[in-house]
Amino acid sequence: MSLSLAKVVKTEPLPEAEAAWTKLVKSTYTDPKGRSRTWEHAERRTRPKGSDVDGVGILAILEKSTGPEVLLQKQFRPPLDKIVIEVPAGLIDAGETAEEAAVRELKEETGYVGTVSETSPVMFNDPGFCNTNLRMIHVVVDLSLPENQPDGLKPELEENEFIETFSVPLSTFYAECKRLEGEGYAIDARVEELSRLGHQPRPASGVKITMKR
Repeated sequence: MSLSLAKVVKTEPLPEAEAAWTKLVKSTYTDPKGRSRTWEHAERRTRPKGSDVDGVGILAILEKSTGPEVLLQKQFRPPLDKIVIEVPAGLIDAGETAEEAAVRELKEETGYVGTVSETSPVMFNDPGFCNTNLRMIHVVVDLSLPENQPDGLKPELEENEFIETFSVPLSTFYAECKRLEGEGYAIDARVEELSRLGHQPRPASGVKITMKR
């Protein structure tokens, strides 16, 4: 299987009755001068009741003997008609916390078992266009555990998921993003921003990437 074989063959308007994941709405609001205005935007249909976020992005660090590496993925995204470089991510299930969703999604998508070390504030992906949001979850992966050995990794991808997982050293994270972009991959905004954080000088001992507040 090669992700490069995936491609968009047709794009057409989506009838409201067929929209399972998103909906288009028009909001009427009052601006700072008291004038009535309207705004077209999209909303997710899938946010669990009682949850303040739709999903999670996962910053997973592999503590290797050669130095820490960040876990990334390649996935074809029809809206772009491109393969995108992303961090592991997923939607929150009903009754789940963001941290629980991150650990579950990491296991399902990559096979790795990790522990949560930090959770970001709620982050909005594109607030001028949609209400989609998430929390970034920093997960540490202990490579000494039997379940995290290369021959023990067992991803549990769904039938419609085609994901290639790989890792890059934090020391070359930014340069790798530039290289991958040059090869024609689309770079998820979260990946690019995290690569810039990794591009900054780090403390001599330990690895800690602080989420921007």
